[in-house]
Amino acid sequence: MMNDPARKIQYGKAAVAIGLMAITTACETPKPPAAKPAPPAPAIAKAPPSAAPASMPPAIKTEPQEVVTRALTAVAWPDLPGWQQDNHAEALPALLASCRVLAKQAAWRDACEAAPAIKGREAAKLFFESQFTPYRVAADDGAREGLITGYYEPTLRGSRKPSARNRFPIYAVPDDLLTLDFGDLAPELKSTAPRARLDGKRVVPYYNRSQIESGAAPVRGREIAWVDDGVELFFLQIQGSGRITLDDGTTMRVGFADHNGHPYRSIGRVLIDRGELPLERTSMQGIKAWARDNPAKLTELLNQNPRFVFFRELAGNGDSPPGALGVPLTPQRSIAVDPRYVPLGAPVHIATNWPNTDKPLQRLMLAQDTGGAIRGAVRADFFWGSGEEAAREAGRMKQALRMWVLLPKNIVQKQ
Repeated sequence: MMNDPARKIQYGKAAVAIGLMAITTACETPKPPAAKPAPPAPAIAKAPPSAAPASMPPAIKTEPQEVVTRALTAVAWPDLPGWQQDNHAEALPALLASCRVLAKQAAWRDACEAAPAIKGREAAKLFFESQFTPYRVAADDGAREGLITGYYEPTLRGSRKPSARNRFPIYAVPDDLLTLDFGDLAPELKSTAPRARLDGKRVVPYYNRSQIESGAAPVRGREIAWVDDGVELFFLQIQGSGRITLDDGTTMRVGFADHNGHPYRSIGRVLIDRGELPLERTSMQGIKAWARDNPAKLTELLNQNPRFVFFRELAGNGDSPPGALGVPLTPQRSIAVDPRYVPLGAPVHIATNWPNTDKPLQRLMLAQDTGGAIRGAVRADFFWGSGEEAAREAGRMKQALRMWVLLPKNIVQKQ
């Protein structure tokens, strides 16, 4: 999320071996096997012809741009469940936000230039159909169904100085956190940008959560705020941004700055595996209730997730926090995705259900964020906004998902 402020170090061939050994062997917390590189993108199947709308927005002018689209298959608009029923005008503000970034790319320029003039529900639908081609998203093994979860912007209570009540620190990025850049010498690491630190002349993995919390990392003096609840702080790190109601009545907004490079591990899954909670109670609300009932076990549980997130103070108190794309998120129209498969900023049509119901949730979203737990092609995190209702819905959301990414018509597959 956002640009990494940590120092970036570029390595030559000799250092690659050192860095790879450090990242793969020196972690105290075992890491899961690295994901296999995605196979070469298959040829994109042509969408069936469809009737042209009666009133078309401006024709596309730019020259086609090549892009590797991985396992995407072009489909017809009627293949998107709920496409006809959605109010696409509600997605236009989120698209305009994406265009602040995408308009700099030739392939997106025409759509972004035309979007501000689109008014009304029917015009918005025609706009998307004329400017974009829908592609069904599938996993590397061909699976079309994945997982969607929810997230929100929490509000915590705290202060800029520690006190007897506010004793849990929120840290800025420590000075010794490095981002390793191996360039073309280790292309498999390009999408992960490993985090590390120097130990004498050795490059070693950065401290894990337990080590940071116990004082091993040089984070003293890097506190930007202190809050009154360690569990809420833990979930703030999962959500990636939030607001803090300060003692003087003002509001401070914080956002993701960097992370320690360790893999995310779900503490809900840990509780299931230990028999502490049944699957149906491992929502955010269920985990918080377990924490209240088991304070003596809490620290050990939280340390099962070695990933640690650092924050920065955000200017202003706008309606929504910025996502990884660098633009404000739109509640119920923005999602986090895995950018290895879905380009940031792109429109994405989703087909799922409203949390804990059989009621279809089928609508156009914008891919404007990423997350440590959002890995895989058919994987998304639905941004609900802020407030109690958003927290409730986000905590309950965990269900099957299908998705289709919309790409400008002048983007073609790179062979």
